[in-house]
Amino acid sequence: MIRAAPEAEADARAAAETAARRGYGKLVAYLAARSRDVAAAEDALADAFASALIDWPKNGVPRSPEAWLLTAARRRAVDAVRRKKSAAMGEDHLTLIAEELEEAGSHATEIPDRRLALMFACAHPAIDAAIRAPLILQCVLGFDAVAIGSAFLVAPATMGQRLVRAKTKIREAGIPFRVPEREDLASRLEAVLDAVYAAFAEGWSGADLKRRELSGEAIWLGRLIVELMPNQPEALGLLALMLHAEARRNARRAADGGYVPLAEQPVQLWDRTMIEEADALLLRARSLGAIGRYQLEAAVQSAHAARRHLGHSDWPAIVMLYDGLMALTASPVVAVNRAVALAEVQGAASGLAALDALGNDKRIAEYQPYWAARAALLARLGDREGADNAYALAIGLEADPVLRDFLAKQRAGLGAA
Repeated sequence: MIRAAPEAEADARAAAETAARRGYGKLVAYLAARSRDVAAAEDALADAFASALIDWPKNGVPRSPEAWLLTAARRRAVDAVRRKKSAAMGEDHLTLIAEELEEAGSHATEIPDRRLALMFACAHPAIDAAIRAPLILQCVLGFDAVAIGSAFLVAPATMGQRLVRAKTKIREAGIPFRVPEREDLASRLEAVLDAVYAAFAEGWSGADLKRRELSGEAIWLGRLIVELMPNQPEALGLLALMLHAEARRNARRAADGGYVPLAEQPVQLWDRTMIEEADALLLRARSLGAIGRYQLEAAVQSAHAARRHLGHSDWPAIVMLYDGLMALTASPVVAVNRAVALAEVQGAASGLAALDALGNDKRIAEYQPYWAARAALLARLGDREGADNAYALAIGLEADPVLRDFLAKQRAGLGAA
C-alpha cells in the first residue's frame, strides 16, 4: 500500500479542519433539510470527513472541499438508506438518489445556506426550552457535548443524551426546516440569539487562536438574523454587543501575550469602524421602542468605548445600565459587574458592600470574576490578607493560563504595595 507523503497528509488535515470550521453547520443544514434527520446528517458528514482524510492526501485537496464533502456525505446517506428495508424509508432512498443525480449533472459548487432554517427548527416550541440553545450550538456550529455541557454546567453524558433526544424529536415530529412565519418568529428568537451569543463568547474568550473563527461565524449569523428581522431590537442589540467586543480583540493581549484588562487597553488598537457600526445598530434598536438584555449589554460596552473621547469609561451610565439589566435578569454575573462599576463611581467600599450582598448566592461560589473583583477591591481598601485569599480562589478557578498569570501577578503585587 502506497502511503501519502507527510506533507500531503498535513495539508489534507488542515483543509479538512478549515472546512469543518467554516462549513460544518452549512453542510448539516443542507443534508438534513428534507429528511429532518439531523443525527443521520451528522453521521454521514462524519463519514465524509473520514473519507477525505484518506482520499485527499493521495489525490490532492479538491478545488471545493465543501462540495466534495457534501457529495461524499450524500452518498453515505444513500448507502445508509439502502440498508433499510421498510417501504417508508424507500421513498427517502429515491429522493436522495434523485438529488444526488441532479447534483452530479450540475457543475455548481455553491451550496445553498440553510443554517438559519436549521436554527429555527432547533428552537421549535416542540423542543424543550432548556435544550434549544445547546442544540443550535451542536447542529449549526459543530460544538461537541463536552464543550456544550461545560458552557451550560451540565455533565457531558447528560448533555449528550438530551441532544440525542432533541434530534429524535425533530425527526419523529416532522419539525420543518424553514424560517417560521412572521407571527411565530419572535417567540423563537430568544433561544436563537442566546445560542449565537454563546458561540461568540466561546470564540472570543478562548485561548485557542483557532477558535477565533467561531466569533466571526457568530457575527455572520448575527448579521443574517438582522437581515431577516431588521425590526427586531434584540437582534440588533446582540449584533452591536458582539461588534463592540470584537472591536477590542487586538488590544486584549500585550506584545508578550499577556492579558490586558479593559481599563488599560490602548484605545488606538480598538477597531473604530466596528465600534461605529455597533453604535449605529444601537440607535436603530432604540428607535424601535423595546428595551432588552442585549441592547443594555451593548450599551454598557458603548459606555466603555466612550473612553476614546472622554479619556475614561462613562461609569455613572454603566451603573444605570447594570441597574436596568438587574431588573431584567437578576443575574449574579450582572450583579458582580455592577459592583465593579459602583466602585468606580462611589468608591471601593460601596463596591465591596455590593459584592457582600451576594454572599448568600450559591451561584457565585465558583465564579472566578467575583473573587477577582473582591480581591481587587480589598486591595484598594488595604486589606492585603483578604485580597490574598480572594486572589488565591480566583486563580484556582481560572482555566485560561494567560488570565491565571495576570491574577498571579496582581496577587504578587500585594506585597509590594
